[in-house]
Amino acid sequence: MDSTLDSVVIGAGQAGLSTSYHLARRGIDHVVLDADASPGGAWQHRWDSLSMDDVHGIAALPDAERPEPQGSERANEAVPAYFAGYEAAHDLPVLRPVPVDRVVDGTGAEAGLLVVHAGTRRWVTRTLVNASGTWSQPFVPSYPGAASFRGEQLHTHDYPGPEHFRGRRTLVVGGGASAVQLLGEIAPVTDTLWVTRRPPVWRTDDFTPDVGRAAVALVEERVRRGLPPASVVSVTGLALREQERLADELGAYRRRPMFSAIEPDGLRWDDGQRERVDVILWATGFRPAITHLAPLHLRSAHGGIALDGTTAVADPRVQLVGYGPSASTIGANRAGRLAASRVVRRLAGPSDPDVAVPA
Repeated sequence: MDSTLDSVVIGAGQAGLSTSYHLARRGIDHVVLDADASPGGAWQHRWDSLSMDDVHGIAALPDAERPEPQGSERANEAVPAYFAGYEAAHDLPVLRPVPVDRVVDGTGAEAGLLVVHAGTRRWVTRTLVNASGTWSQPFVPSYPGAASFRGEQLHTHDYPGPEHFRGRRTLVVGGGASAVQLLGEIAPVTDTLWVTRRPPVWRTDDFTPDVGRAAVALVEERVRRGLPPASVVSVTGLALREQERLADELGAYRRRPMFSAIEPDGLRWDDGQRERVDVILWATGFRPAITHLAPLHLRSAHGGIALDGTTAVADPRVQLVGYGPSASTIGANRAGRLAASRVVRRLAGPSDPDVAVPA
């Protein structure tokens, strides 16, 4: 911690491990600071009923075989085991648990460098790759009367499995893939309601590579302009899987528009009608976990961090991976390689744009 590192990576999920692999391959002196006590990134925290069938597998990490577990295997066990094996096989310099508090500009003898703080510990580095993901920042919108609700409110982040909801009338809020999936699990065991701000867009065509690339391009354009990143699914649309057919037959996907207020025993619609519910499940997504970067003033006037590839436009010492278009297993791998290349370029000298970057 007393020496100056070439790079510090924050986060050891798919994006962080990919970045570390490529940095190590290029001989870059670095550490990976991971807030969790064990390998697995956000996957280790996902609900027990999420199987590898539900997530359709994951992308292979660089220079590794794609894991092929049984479809019914729990994702919160299979993926962490894969990550742990990868860290060990490539001897990646992961330190944990290290929850980073803040990243600041160095002063005095450390001027021009970045200082990463985690409690009483600190690391001085020439460059930074942020791969902290979103799992630690669940988003729950503010609605009138929410504090008065006498039932239970919880977020996807804390989803305990379908049996928790048996016999309890459950309101699911949110228009993303997680809302569709959770309704698929809950509707067969209890009465459900589904509300979203906008009518859901159902995808009826095949999700081809071209469709995926077009969706990612739309998210990339938002990030390039400094807007807060949107999820890829927000532009690809929703689709029902075979395991959600029963919920569909039960009417779980008959969406209603947002309510006007929450009341002690339920909610009130815009027309004044009241609806009793026992549980509100907020499937309202996550926000990027980037508060520790606030001292660097990376946000644009539009509220997001403008990126050129993975490089923060406001501070080229900083790379962001797993942010915006790279917030997926496939995108994270590609972003990790690009971020490592940008780190090499930065270390070679920011004034030399033609420096050769190793492949």
